[in-house]
Amino acid sequence: MKFKGKTFLLLGVSKGLGYALAYFLAREGATVIVSSRSSDKLKEIEGTLRKYGNVIAIPGEVKSRESVEELKSKVKKVTGALDGLAVMIGGYEEDTVEDLKGLDTMINNHLRYPLLAVSVLLDMMRKGSTILLVSALRGIDRPASTQLSYASAKAGLAKAVEVLALELLDRGIRVVGIAPSWIDGDFVPERDWKKLRKLGDEKAPPEDFALVASWLMSDDAEWVNGVVIPVDGGTRLKWG
Repeated sequence: MKFKGKTFLLLGVSKGLGYALAYFLAREGATVIVSSRSSDKLKEIEGTLRKYGNVIAIPGEVKSRESVEELKSKVKKVTGALDGLAVMIGGYEEDTVEDLKGLDTMINNHLRYPLLAVSVLLDMMRKGSTILLVSALRGIDRPASTQLSYASAKAGLAKAVEVLALELLDRGIRVVGIAPSWIDGDFVPERDWKKLRKLGDEKAPPEDFALVASWLMSDDAEWVNGVVIPVDGGTRLKWG
């Protein structure tokens, strides 16, 4: 089991990417702490994944330094140190330069809150641990004209992966990211998800993205640092 004896904290867990990532980590022996605002959803995930490994639900907010500190104090009751931190705060809103209706929400969700979480939780990260951030394909590749705030925030987060990786080199902490194309639908344990998509599709099940994320957080990827990996099945190649 590649994650035996390791502890991971996943923030922003919902029924898609975070759920799938928790599954792949837990079944390989990790202790996985899942967190989000919804305690009911977390309890459901914890209950379902219990048969695969040690999954612990801790509800919490990441909207301020104080709320992350409160979450951190709860996490410390479970573990004193982390081998991995994945920040997967969601949210999507389209806008344009003439109507920046999504600016505050997108910058907060996809840049401010992830960086706040990393800042507060950094002293819990062991040497040799990994921080995973989730950008987006439209944030690192060809943009869409209706995604100004969203794509800008995701592009900023992708750059943050590089800057953080450089800053944390001497501490022996890796920082990596994934840039999904389109995470489609909810995660379902043990299903044959590969039947739900074909190579080159923009939309794909959460498992396809979570598997790449779990690999990046493993020791097999210890020489991958400061990069954001496009996870899109090649769909960007069709954009022209």
